[in-house]
Amino acid sequence: MMKQYMKNKSRFLQKEEQLSRIAELFSKKILRPSEVLVFLLIACLGLFSCDKFLEENPKDKLPEDDVYNTISEVYLNAVASLYTYVGGYSDSQGLQGTGRGVYDLNTFTSDEAIIPTRGGDWYDGGFWQGLYLHDWGIENDAIQATWEYLYKVVMLSNKSLERIDKFAETHSATELPAYRAEVRAMRAMYYYYLMDLFGRIPLVQSSSVAMKDVVQSERKTVFDFVVKELQEAAPLLSDAHSNQSGPYYGRITRPVVSFLLAKLALNSEVYTDNDWTDGQRPDGKNIKFIVNGSELNAWETVIYYCDQLKTMGYKLEPEYETNFSIFNEPSVENVFTIPMNKTLYTNQMQYLFRSRHYNHAKAYGLSGENGPSATIEALETFGYETAEQDPRFDICYFAGIVHDLKGNIIKLDNGTVLEYLPWKVSLDITDTPYEQTAGARMKKYEVDPTATKDGKLMENDIVLFRYADALLMKSEAKVRNGANGDEELNEIRSRVNASPRTATLENILAERQLELAWEGWRRQDLVRFGKFTRAYSSRPQLPDEASGYTTVFPIPEKIRVMNERLKQNPGY
Repeated sequence: MMKQYMKNKSRFLQKEEQLSRIAELFSKKILRPSEVLVFLLIACLGLFSCDKFLEENPKDKLPEDDVYNTISEVYLNAVASLYTYVGGYSDSQGLQGTGRGVYDLNTFTSDEAIIPTRGGDWYDGGFWQGLYLHDWGIENDAIQATWEYLYKVVMLSNKSLERIDKFAETHSATELPAYRAEVRAMRAMYYYYLMDLFGRIPLVQSSSVAMKDVVQSERKTVFDFVVKELQEAAPLLSDAHSNQSGPYYGRITRPVVSFLLAKLALNSEVYTDNDWTDGQRPDGKNIKFIVNGSELNAWETVIYYCDQLKTMGYKLEPEYETNFSIFNEPSVENVFTIPMNKTLYTNQMQYLFRSRHYNHAKAYGLSGENGPSATIEALETFGYETAEQDPRFDICYFAGIVHDLKGNIIKLDNGTVLEYLPWKVSLDITDTPYEQTAGARMKKYEVDPTATKDGKLMENDIVLFRYADALLMKSEAKVRNGANGDEELNEIRSRVNASPRTATLENILAERQLELAWEGWRRQDLVRFGKFTRAYSSRPQLPDEASGYTTVFPIPEKIRVMNERLKQNPGY
């Protein structure tokens, strides 16, 4: 049923995307006056979502009385429909895959990746430089769009819960408790992202709340709510591996919830700190969780939920690359993914498309935008061009001379060899000899030569959560709790034949960059380790008085002014 729903949804969204493109052409005055009437007629046939804060407006909305008559319709319209928003195809939509959204806010604000200004490319009004410099302001369109996207799914989840409850008043289907738990877990996951990015946020549990009635909650209050929702939902969920093909493919199952609970406990010192600018945090040893009737501290809780994943059958793939291969559904390591299929889904993967040089992508029969690159700090962590270079570098990055899929050297338009120059990267490389070639580029996902839409519609599922991350979380939790985390750290390293290391916090933070490069975790990791505001190459140390301010993003000003009770985050 899920695949049929997604197929119908895909056809609808493809039509809507065409209409949106027409609107874009009109707004940019690319359409001639004689074409305006045609545009208006077509627009009248389309459906355009508003995506405003607290306004749930699903693109496939049908009269409610027509779509909730049977248990199958409840599943399709109250549960399955929510998964169409986990991925995306336009800016700021989806948890990963698209630009100017969750992934970019978590990646290009960190020491992991940078999008240099390359002449007339990648300046975009200073947006990309602003991310890297932590100079984004309170009226940043991408931050606002990300807020609206995340709350859109929260509001749709609230609506789904209400519809399930209404159906339950007159029906006693045995599936209803599990469906309700799944939607609660979905909503909790989106609140996790909101709390992580924005700190102090409104906690809305109704689909009909008026903006004037919205109340802002402290970060710890939201944290406690998310943990409670996930813990209560977990026993009712399937223990299926949702990354693998089957009836639970792409869905939130018990392993996904276990991963999220481990991640929440790992960051609990941050998430339970309602004043993140005073330089003090709670101690994880004193933060308590009730797990199966027992009281555990934060680090013991991390270990418990990571061990749960092992119990449920997760383990490392023998080959690192398998997790990112073209058909990576069989992975025994991936915990939660965004399904990708050129026929069934409209989800897109823009990261590879954005990073490769135009001629590099063209050599694969695809397109590129010559943008994102590894930072100097990332190169240093990987030991690039040293005797100790990490084996994962060549899996994660294109560097030096690059070849097409047949092994032929790729050349620039002037006939010279295309050679990426990793060490030449900086914030602005305009008018330098390496304007087009500076920076090691994103690799990691296997090239799908059959990809469509410039390479953005590919078959590789986008990896969100991975068991390797759980092992690193467990290693870190052990160390923070005064124990030895060498076993988990070196299980990760031995998989790629890297030499063993002692599990110190410094080594674990480095290992997270080595293992999870390009996976969207770096901002969160640096915040947890207290290193997010330090100086990077091309970025000075942020002022001491602002050390905690940019660890969360501002509540978008256009949202805040709609309700005077919404207080701006400190420092903005």
